[in-house]
Amino acid sequence: MRKNSLRYLTLVFIVTTTLTIPISALGQKRKTRPARERTLVGNISDASCGLQHMAGMNEKDCTLMCVKNGKFVLADRDHKLVYQLDKTGQERAREFAGQKVRVKGRVTGKTIRVTTIEAAS
Repeated sequence: MRKNSLRYLTLVFIVTTTLTIPISALGQKRKTRPARERTLVGNISDASCGLQHMAGMNEKDCTLMCVKNGKFVLADRDHKLVYQLDKTGQERAREFAGQKVRVKGRVTGKTIRVTTIEAAS
């Protein structure tokens, strides 16, 4: 009887240890690689209009009017994506309102940490 109890306890210990180790590994933070710098081409727009502006208004005027109550974004019409611009991007985007641009920066999700903005041809 004592041998069976010892075997049972040993088995319980092994199973518990085996299940506990992988679960505790899940709680550890994974090291994420920093985003690499990319170049995106699109139009400087505003968050409320995004990919398409109001009819009857040119893009620059619409963007500057709407951005008073919002923020600048990069509208990639080819891929139908809208990217948020970081603080640096907000400052640099005003001079390119409504224009097609090339933006360099690190993309995380739908946000770009802007390095440069320049006019695209």
